[in-house]
Amino acid sequence: MSEFEGEGFGEREFEESLKKFEDMVANGGQVFFDADELEEIIEYYMQWFNLEMARKALDYALKHFPYSSSIKIKQAQYLSSQHKTHEALNLLNDIEQIESNNSDLYMTRGYIYSQTGLSEQAIENYKKALPLAEFKDEVYVAIGIEFLNDDKGEDALYYLKKAIKLNPENEVALNELSLCFEMLGKGEEAISFFEDYINEKPYSYYAWFNLGIAYNRIGLFEKAIEAYDYAIAIKDNFSSAYFNKANSLAQLERYAEAIEVYKETFKHEESDANTYYYIGECYENLANYEDALVNYNRAVKIDAAHADAWLGIGIVLDYQNRMTESIHYIKKAIEINPNNPEYWYVFGEVQQKLGFQEEAALAYQRVIELGYTEYDVWMDYARLLFEAGYYKECEGVLAEGIKNFPDVAELYYRMSGLQIELGHRKEALVFLENALELNYEKHSELLEYLPVLANDTDIMQLIHSFKTGK
Repeated sequence: MSEFEGEGFGEREFEESLKKFEDMVANGGQVFFDADELEEIIEYYMQWFNLEMARKALDYALKHFPYSSSIKIKQAQYLSSQHKTHEALNLLNDIEQIESNNSDLYMTRGYIYSQTGLSEQAIENYKKALPLAEFKDEVYVAIGIEFLNDDKGEDALYYLKKAIKLNPENEVALNELSLCFEMLGKGEEAISFFEDYINEKPYSYYAWFNLGIAYNRIGLFEKAIEAYDYAIAIKDNFSSAYFNKANSLAQLERYAEAIEVYKETFKHEESDANTYYYIGECYENLANYEDALVNYNRAVKIDAAHADAWLGIGIVLDYQNRMTESIHYIKKAIEINPNNPEYWYVFGEVQQKLGFQEEAALAYQRVIELGYTEYDVWMDYARLLFEAGYYKECEGVLAEGIKNFPDVAELYYRMSGLQIELGHRKEALVFLENALELNYEKHSELLEYLPVLANDTDIMQLIHSFKTGK
């Protein structure tokens, strides 16, 4: 039901009015509705995106109440939903000439400006609505959200806190405030705020929920779980709290428990592709590959565009040595989201295992082009080229890796080994010295990469000198 239903009349009365209107549309004839009823009906259809019925309700309302500013504001909202922004704004300007003290007028205009990316004009109109509005906390929330969307976190924080002060029960304000703390990186302040709030209102399940989110964001997963448990104790059908609790359990690698809690969400809301995906991921982490596949497949059945679930199927099939099948599903993920470097990385790894070196090399290049932020792709790409005997190309990849990650010892160790293979002993020793300075302990990786170096006197002397130097 619409959040607006309670304003004009009760839920039962609204349902009766809605049924009466739908019967009238279906059967013809004329039935009397007052302007408030029609506003509620239009609002309901708009909220549930039933724009055909919203149009019929609007036509009926305009026919019977042609001079009602409130109905005309609904018309402007409808026009905006049809991307007729200019018409909607012109209509609101006309209404303002007649009735300039209507808060809904300015809220609607603010929302239209917001949707078109004109934040300053949106905020200006919300502020005009403020002295006229019955529920000022809702206006403060609108202003706060607009500042949040404009990446002005401190301004957003100011207005959202004003909304909470006026109406501590405003759940939208609480939720947006949580996002605001995250944007500003104020994890400790978020915890302090929600703890103080809970001291005043200990039975606010939404405050406990947001406290859990705050704990989760700074890695205090045990405390997050405890907060979610309080939220669930107060509201036992709070599916979002179950879902977040399961996420925290998964972060703690308590996968079996996480699976059971994810499944709890299905008792309180419709099955969701994302939840099946996370259940599949937990099973994958438990090496229960059959159940992982079952749940990934459930995810893509609900949402065929769930790229992560397609990728999950591909990864599990790879684990099961069904690599040829795996490629098909990884390609499906890439088709959906071709600019995800992680997908291309997995694709490259499987192609490399299948012996398709050129395809693997192209995939690793794509990973790098897409701005992948870890050094391991340079290591894997270099290994592929090294094993294929493309030493000069391997050198170029490692040089690029070192340029991008100058503090990663593994890249220097790998380059040192390559220089030995190229017959460049002097350069090899320079790279090895740099690597040892960055991380002495990692030298074992060099010897794993090229075991023959264990018999190289110069190499072993240099490694030993760093050990004794310590």
